[in-house]
Amino acid sequence: MAKIVKGSDFKGVVDYILNKNKGTRVVACDGLFMENKDTIAMSFNVQSQMNGKVAKPVGHIALSFSKEDEHRLTDRAMAVIALEYMERMGIRNTQFLIARHFDKEHPHVHIAYNRIDNDGNTISDRNERLRSTRVCKELTMKYGLYMSSGKENVKRNRLKEPDKTKYELYDILKTEVGRCGNWDVLAANLKRQGVEVHFKHKGRTNEVQGIVFTKNGYRFNGSKVDRRFSYSKIDASLQRNRHEERMRLMPKAHEIATPSAPSATTHTELFSGSLGLLNGNTSSYNAADAEANQEMAEMLRRKKKRKRGMSL
Repeated sequence: MAKIVKGSDFKGVVDYILNKNKGTRVVACDGLFMENKDTIAMSFNVQSQMNGKVAKPVGHIALSFSKEDEHRLTDRAMAVIALEYMERMGIRNTQFLIARHFDKEHPHVHIAYNRIDNDGNTISDRNERLRSTRVCKELTMKYGLYMSSGKENVKRNRLKEPDKTKYELYDILKTEVGRCGNWDVLAANLKRQGVEVHFKHKGRTNEVQGIVFTKNGYRFNGSKVDRRFSYSKIDASLQRNRHEERMRLMPKAHEIATPSAPSATTHTELFSGSLGLLNGNTSSYNAADAEANQEMAEMLRRKKKRKRGMSL
């Protein structure tokens, strides 16, 4: 993933990227006097003066990779990917500095570049975040890198509102939708955790076509929290939960103990029990017995029907 920032101070971004406390290693650069931080910043500044109309000529991108790929990401590999990222983003024919940092648990590089290219033209930033998301996915697939599962790996402690509440809501819904069997139970469980549920109806009808969750004063459409939390998908999950619960309970209703080597007495008891199921005289007759009774009667009926067919 890439975090894109623009600014006006080349010295500030150069000092940050080349901070020795971050274990910095320069992996690629072009068009700069690399003697020291001051000469690098001076190089950027001189070229930016070719186009004084741009208030923020500093381009700064933090390109981050998954910790899962750490063993594969040599300095050379990260430089190659970073350069291809720049090319696909249209950041070309300009000065740049790419350095790797080791101050975080995940591998990442910082790219500083001049938004005023070598010919004095401005490098476009139009739709850059959308383009960046697409390019990151393409490069992840091209190089066989680890594809993050998304919200699961977001650092919750770094979030600010309203994203902080949004991710809290995501975690709550993920748990509750997975274990509830109907809307009433789900709404009650959510309310205990400070989440209110509001249904959106179609016109003035009773037909529900959407859902809104409110927490900490923030309102989120279900699908905006995550696609799986739209009204229709939550409803489907609740139905599936009910079906799975019925399937888990069903075998218990038909369970009959069968000893491996029954004695004559046991055979008699089992036979007596069967008669009890059929005539309903046993004192332990219950709903399970009734169901077994119906099944046995149906089997006998089919057997008699087959015999009549054969006699014809």
